[in-house]
Amino acid sequence: MEREYPDKTVLIIDDDAMNLHVAEMLLKKELGVKTELSKGGLDGIMCLQEHEDIHLVLLDIQMPVVDGLRTLELIRKHEEWDHIPVIFLTASEDQETMEQAERLGAAGYIKKPFLPQELVAQVKRAL
Repeated sequence: MEREYPDKTVLIIDDDAMNLHVAEMLLKKELGVKTELSKGGLDGIMCLQEHEDIHLVLLDIQMPVVDGLRTLELIRKHEEWDHIPVIFLTASEDQETMEQAERLGAAGYIKKPFLPQELVAQVKRAL
């Protein structure tokens, strides 16, 4: 039986509805977390403004309009959010992008398509 986190909320930001749905279902089932879903970087920032109880952000890198790296920059500029761990979900193999994510303070990254056990393990570690 997995340890549950019913008092934790994970914000998932991804422009792909299927990725949002799969990650949400998996995290709720395996860890018992609450989730908030956003379909893009600006929507994610608005969600952070509306919810004071976000404990972790799962963030896609490749999104239209505002990509994940820019979204993380915006998150880190706000004093009330700069402590929130951010884990990137990415299909990118680009080493420069991964280095930039580290410089911005990403807590880790998960390759897409992600393995359920890897997602659960990384989220547990971050929470």
